[in-house]
Amino acid sequence: MAVKRIIILLLTCTSISWLWAAPAQPSVADKVIVYKQMDTVVLKLHQYLPADFDSTKTYKAVLFFHGGGWRSGSYKAFNRQARYLAKRGMMAFSADYRIYNLHKTSPLDATADASDAFQYLLDHARTLNIDPNQVAVGGGSAGGHLASATCFWQDRDINPAALLLFNPVLDTGPSGFGFQRMEGRYLEVSPIDHIAANYPPTLILVGTKDKVLPVDLAKRYQKGVENEGGRCDVIFYKGEEHAFFNKPKYVELTMAEVDKFLVSLNILTSSE
Repeated sequence: MAVKRIIILLLTCTSISWLWAAPAQPSVADKVIVYKQMDTVVLKLHQYLPADFDSTKTYKAVLFFHGGGWRSGSYKAFNRQARYLAKRGMMAFSADYRIYNLHKTSPLDATADASDAFQYLLDHARTLNIDPNQVAVGGGSAGGHLASATCFWQDRDINPAALLLFNPVLDTGPSGFGFQRMEGRYLEVSPIDHIAANYPPTLILVGTKDKVLPVDLAKRYQKGVENEGGRCDVIFYKGEEHAFFNKPKYVELTMAEVDKFLVSLNILTSSE
């Protein structure tokens, strides 16, 4: 009996230890806003309120787009990043957009949705308590592509205040990523082919073994932005592959770089 009790005790302790060590599931956003509706398709912005939110104040904002090759994914992919910046005092949003696995749509449809999501924030800035001139846009992989495309997909008076790109798709041409899905219209949505003057300050975080955004392409993109008089900071993570940034140990490291970048633009104030 004593041996049996010891075994039960050990199993119980092991279970508690496992539960303690298990990563917490992503939480849902504070609010949900419908920004676009087409027939039965409803697209939402998931809003994360800043720390100590005050409805009489105006906040700087950030809008994230998840990755997934324009085929899959969820706004929850950027839960941790959105929560981090909300705690730092920004109004954070993570967007739905049409994806192939749910809507049988193309990357061009996703690009149109991303542009509309950004435009929604600009059009509703007052009711959302945000400064339309201080909205950073970011995303990972295909979501990084969508973030970049908000700079050129449609003409507007206000561009993103900054781009926060996590191993983004920057070339959708024949030698890039997703070319076969571009319906012959890759030039319309290829970020590297749309770098122009007044391009937003850009931060790119990418692993040196990333096949979607190879090192040489990241450097060419950086040079293209700088040649137009813009700023493009590229940080390489040695030995890391695509989507590395959502590994637990890299969430903190990459967000520290995002924080530093936003502080340098006076979008965030220093926490020191």
